[in-house]
Amino acid sequence: MRQGRREIVTWVGSNIVPHEADLRVRLRQMAVPEEEISDIVQDAYLKISNLDSVAHIRNGRAYFFATARSVLLDRIRRERIVRIDSMTEMEALSLADEDPGPERRVGARMELERVRRLIADLPDRCREIFELRRIQGVPQREIAERLGVPEHTVEAQAVRGLKLILKAMAGQGGGDGHTPKPRIDRDEDERERNGR
Repeated sequence: MRQGRREIVTWVGSNIVPHEADLRVRLRQMAVPEEEISDIVQDAYLKISNLDSVAHIRNGRAYFFATARSVLLDRIRRERIVRIDSMTEMEALSLADEDPGPERRVGARMELERVRRLIADLPDRCREIFELRRIQGVPQREIAERLGVPEHTVEAQAVRGLKLILKAMAGQGGGDGHTPKPRIDRDEDERERNGR
């Protein structure tokens, strides 16, 4: 059922606006650049105000945070750079309306450490390019110039690093409550690159 614009604006004013400060704090905690925070908040307001109805929204705060998360994900997709810390912070934003609790915090720290170990296990050149491109967000062209390699090599190594990490993570069970030390099988990686 379509609601009138005035009704939606009134609802936003009483159910969304009071949570703007909390959203801004969360975005700052996620290390979103200050100049982008206002844009993200504005885009979230715009998405909500363009709805035909707000009757389906039960929790304004949760909906506002979820909308901001969606806006942030759209921005990350447009940048075409997937920073690992951004992705883990996306999960934090989706849970922003509740305190995650100590168990979830410990689990997140363990998962981050697991990914760090996997990155450290990458072959040297692959790790160097992966860290510059995916973690630090350095443009592909700049990496190529710094390392004296063609741009396509930078792209291939960044993709290779991500594939190796994802493959290593998929190969780790952890279902029994025990997470084995992450390992990247360099011999297997070498065989794959050589087509054996």
